[in-house]
Amino acid sequence: MAHRELDLRERRLLEDLLQAKMSVANIAARLSRHRSTIYREIQRNRFEDSELPQLSGYYGMLAQKRAAERRHRRRKLIRMTALREAVIDRLKAGWSPEQIAGRLRFEEHRSTICHETIYAFVYSQDGQRQDLARHLPERRRQRKPRYARRPRSLVFPLERAIQNRPEHINDRSGFGDWEGDLMIFRKELGKANVASLVERKTRYAVLFRNNDRSSKHLMNRLIALLSPLPLSARRSITFDRGLEFNRWRDLRTGMGTEAWFCDPQAPWQKGSVENLNKRARRYLPRDTAIAALSDHAMAEISAQLNATPRRCLGYRTPAEAFAEELRQLDQS
Repeated sequence: MAHRELDLRERRLLEDLLQAKMSVANIAARLSRHRSTIYREIQRNRFEDSELPQLSGYYGMLAQKRAAERRHRRRKLIRMTALREAVIDRLKAGWSPEQIAGRLRFEEHRSTICHETIYAFVYSQDGQRQDLARHLPERRRQRKPRYARRPRSLVFPLERAIQNRPEHINDRSGFGDWEGDLMIFRKELGKANVASLVERKTRYAVLFRNNDRSSKHLMNRLIALLSPLPLSARRSITFDRGLEFNRWRDLRTGMGTEAWFCDPQAPWQKGSVENLNKRARRYLPRDTAIAALSDHAMAEISAQLNATPRRCLGYRTPAEAFAEELRQLDQS
């Protein structure tokens, strides 16, 4: 069902319930709305007064006015034929919405517009009927919310880059430093994938089924899996910059494990887990129906990999090397 904005009656009632200190969950139930709708409404239409902060708050009539103004701006390209044609011509010429909006201001066009309004028009029903999105420099199936778009330099900050990783991780002299990745399978088989982990010093491998690519779900599974180990056995994990790892801070708060990240387009910098993935593909080819595999089956594949002697370990198995490191931790 399409999203329906709150009307004036609902906004006035929301104002009253907020003043009565009712929780958002209870307000949502009272209005028969999802709580995320209520959170979004408060965030978008809350009044802020920097000079008199005590006047800040949610006011139903003001919220209704702001919502109407936004609808009016969104329809600017529907109402103004000349402006719409100018925008469409420039889109077809390969200009980005930012370039179009900036050029219209530079030319002192009778009507100007912001680039966000152009994006909203492109992904609206009218824009989709004309297939305008195909003219964008970076086409997406749908437009991400403005405030949900974050540069990856903020998601994966410089201080977490692999160049700043401690030397004991780089030379494999320390124990408890892992690499992590996702093994992806054919799209028509669903969203399920396999998370792969390998401890850098002992090459000990862990594989588990992951039912989607949600970062929160993945990090919760990692925390549940590694938390039983001593902290010294789970000091860090190195990932690539896939957005499925953007909740990496949860590892630190959830179990004290640090995260490090490869450079963009440089998966070879986590070569241990890339090698593990290649060996695991013998058991898990890309046409595997992962959703049908049990946790027991995944554990058996991990055990098989960990029972194979490795030349880099002096032909010990990863399971033997990992157990020895744990014994040394118990004795220290």
